[in-house]
Amino acid sequence: MIILGIETSCDETSVAIVEDGIRVLSNVIASTKDVFSESGGVVPEDAARRQVDLILPVLHSALSKANITYIDIDYIACTKGPGLMGSLLVGTTTARTISAIHDIPLIGVHHTFGHLSSVWLESKVSPVFPCITLSVSGGHTNVWYRSSHTEGILLGETLDDAAGEAFDKGAAMLGLPYPGGPSVAKAAIDGDKNIHPFPIALSEQKTCNSSFSGLKNSLRVCLQKEGIKGNVENFAASYQEAICAQLTNCIVHALCLYPEVKQVHIVGGVSANIRLREMIDDTCTPLTIHTPTHTEYCTDNAAMIASAGYFLMVEKPDVATKDFSTKSSLPLANYIS
Repeated sequence: MIILGIETSCDETSVAIVEDGIRVLSNVIASTKDVFSESGGVVPEDAARRQVDLILPVLHSALSKANITYIDIDYIACTKGPGLMGSLLVGTTTARTISAIHDIPLIGVHHTFGHLSSVWLESKVSPVFPCITLSVSGGHTNVWYRSSHTEGILLGETLDDAAGEAFDKGAAMLGLPYPGGPSVAKAAIDGDKNIHPFPIALSEQKTCNSSFSGLKNSLRVCLQKEGIKGNVENFAASYQEAICAQLTNCIVHALCLYPEVKQVHIVGGVSANIRLREMIDDTCTPLTIHTPTHTEYCTDNAAMIASAGYFLMVEKPDVATKDFSTKSSLPLANYIS
């Protein structure tokens, strides 16, 4: 089954061709992150305008790299939400137009479900169920117990800010460029994580929930008292350590609830963080840890949307096709229940 995926939920404009949910024939991403580095974050209206200009060149490039035509495509999978309204409209309008012209069925995909599917892309050793999945990005931070692609239990989520958003705001306070995750990680390489022992929220509680608003405030207060004073690297290392420690604690508690689990999956933009991978790997040994095979599959991309579309068609074909017959995006509970 060959699926054309479209992802435009935020500032990336991406189109991919994926076979059977695993084999990536092409995955083209046009990002405008550099454009928004000066503003310190995405400007929604500007992002949508740029996506209007980028979507057709990206689409043609994806088809060309995959060496296929529309006649070879079985389904179109498109992110229908959540995300920036204007950006989502660029993708969904493109998907509907291609569907109408070439008579290709549409699959509506929840953005987070796309991230959950990303570890299967080009994986040499196929991930298995049951597993604990940490899905962590700028827009969400969730912990799942999953027994199949479409069956699972949401064990925890952020009570306020997402981990990726905490990285972005922390980077801004430290004078580091957007996006914050890579900037903080780069600065932290030369820093001492023990210099500023920031509090780890909810560490005394047995919970899979997370909270990062207090950590951001702790960094702000510390900077007000001490100033940066050429100490950016130490602040970055300590701040990163606190975020990663809290996320690791969520995984540890989830494994206590489901001791039969043999694998841990880490997905989403923050899954590219090396320190997070190291910490979870060290803590969860001897369990198998799966992360996306390439960094481009960690951040927003259309290959994960195409992959999610395939697994939806295999396990919940009625949900897969229903989402595009409704005006609004179905909640994630409709995909995983």
